[in-house]
Amino acid sequence: MCLAILQKSGYHEGMDAHELRKLAAGLISGTVSTEKFVEILGKPVIADVGDAQLDLDRPRRCGFPEVVFAQGKTTAAMEKIFRALIRHGVDVLATRMSAQQAAELGGQFPEGCYNAVGRTFRIPLDAAKRGSPTDAGKVTIVTAGTSDLPVAEEARETALWTGAEVNLVQDVGVAGPHRLTANLAELQGADAVVVVAGMEGALPSVVGGYVGCPVIAVPTSVGYGASFGGVAALLGMLNSCAANVTVVNIDAGFKGGYVAGLIAQNAARARQQ
Repeated sequence: MCLAILQKSGYHEGMDAHELRKLAAGLISGTVSTEKFVEILGKPVIADVGDAQLDLDRPRRCGFPEVVFAQGKTTAAMEKIFRALIRHGVDVLATRMSAQQAAELGGQFPEGCYNAVGRTFRIPLDAAKRGSPTDAGKVTIVTAGTSDLPVAEEARETALWTGAEVNLVQDVGVAGPHRLTANLAELQGADAVVVVAGMEGALPSVVGGYVGCPVIAVPTSVGYGASFGGVAALLGMLNSCAANVTVVNIDAGFKGGYVAGLIAQNAARARQQ
């Protein structure tokens, strides 16, 4: 019974099966205390693939698995990482991947999906292979302009990877505010809204005044000289007078989508209880 519970929890995927059986037997016989049992299982589970040390315990601690930052990595290293993640029932997400990297990896992982605009590569597993499925939630991604789309696509792909239902509303910046009000119904039903904007970064404040959920502002490096590569948008968002607006780094679509996915997952779980 003890071993079955552990295997259902997913711990067995990153631990030696023989050691796990010994640990479970020790708990049952009383030679291993409950405190020691919890201490051992509480240690992070690491998979050494040579080029990286994968944190397989991250879903338990942080809500979602590890994500691969592709920039600067060789395709050989990423292939090892992807295969290890898949072996442990993890949907793969890699960010900042070049078209050349994607072309090389696509042959090894034909089920992979490359988003050329967002520069992401996802390998979704079917339900039978996936570890523990996440609860659903709803995330809406909003862009101020089409120039912000690459960052918004990174956020969208990340939120999809978290298991959330994702909706994208494009090109509704403050230069034409009527475009935003025409799409309010799609924003107001979300558990979290990610607003991607450059220039002066005003859109998150406007959105924040219309919705009753967290608004994650993502400043982009879009704009003329005085935008200082996104610093003007970042400062504008940090100084938002809308109380439900929080901010991530410049061009950090991944961070925006990840945080939104966490919020959506927790909101969905609360509704199901």
